[in-house]
Amino acid sequence: MTPAERLKGLETFVAVADAGSFTAAADRLNLTNSAVGKAIARLEGRLKRPLFDRTTRKLEMTDAGNVFYKVCVRVLDELEAAERLLAHDHIAPSGRLRVDMPATFGRMHAVRSLLAFAEQYPQVQPHVSFTDRFVDPVEDGLDVVVRIGGSDTWPAALCYQHLGDEELVFCASPAYVARHGAPATLEALLGHDAILYGRADGSTSPWLIKDGELPLARQHVKSRIVLGQAEAQVTAVEMGLGIAQLATWLVEQQLRDGSLVKILPELATSGLPLYLVWQRSRQHAPKVTALIAHFAQTLTIRPAAADAPGALAPQPVAPA
Repeated sequence: MTPAERLKGLETFVAVADAGSFTAAADRLNLTNSAVGKAIARLEGRLKRPLFDRTTRKLEMTDAGNVFYKVCVRVLDELEAAERLLAHDHIAPSGRLRVDMPATFGRMHAVRSLLAFAEQYPQVQPHVSFTDRFVDPVEDGLDVVVRIGGSDTWPAALCYQHLGDEELVFCASPAYVARHGAPATLEALLGHDAILYGRADGSTSPWLIKDGELPLARQHVKSRIVLGQAEAQVTAVEMGLGIAQLATWLVEQQLRDGSLVKILPELATSGLPLYLVWQRSRQHAPKVTALIAHFAQTLTIRPAAADAPGALAPQPVAPA
């Protein structure tokens, strides 16, 4: 079988998977239902695997279909990018753009930047997922990934850009402070009710303490309540259940409107880094280049008030 023959039916298969039906895919491709059905049947015959489950009311992909879909999308996207790159040196960003971002930070901040990008480039069709798990941009067929956390050693197949670090502050509600008083020292803070972030394995994240000239320390404290979701932590603090160490990007509105107040602001410290990650093989695609530049200019992890003194400006770490 020649390479050209292997490509037959891939676009039709992806169209059916995206549309969720043969009829909708036929409309998109300007084909008849019969032509679409025959193309899928030929592809399944060649692969010797069913790609769709036709026994359910709703057309669904089989396990084999899901695996094959990811590969097909990656192949078609790379072919499109190569054709556009060769067609013209200065082409407008266009086409499908797959982006993944952290669930909470993405919903609260990053998606606004992405939607502004989509408005600026109407020929781009963003497909955005929100996950907190580890993702492999190559394996998952992603163009650009936004991540909080990670290391500065990424696989050779990836490029990345550091956009700064979180600022962590201790917060409480005015009602909690009225009942329990505001701790004036680190020692007093450690005696207060603590609202901690909990992981799925049952462990809790320690507080990060930067006290004066002393090195950064990880302080394990006794919890009042443990929550495995950042916005739930904020709610518990707002309700006056205790003190939490939170990223300023998460509570900037509450700090601004006074529903939360900083505790011992001199203990503010840097938290996790914010990274953009993308596939090295796709970095010259106009849609990827444009989004990276847009995020670098518009995506921040600290509120504006905290950016002035000592904030980290975006610093490219790998060549684009």
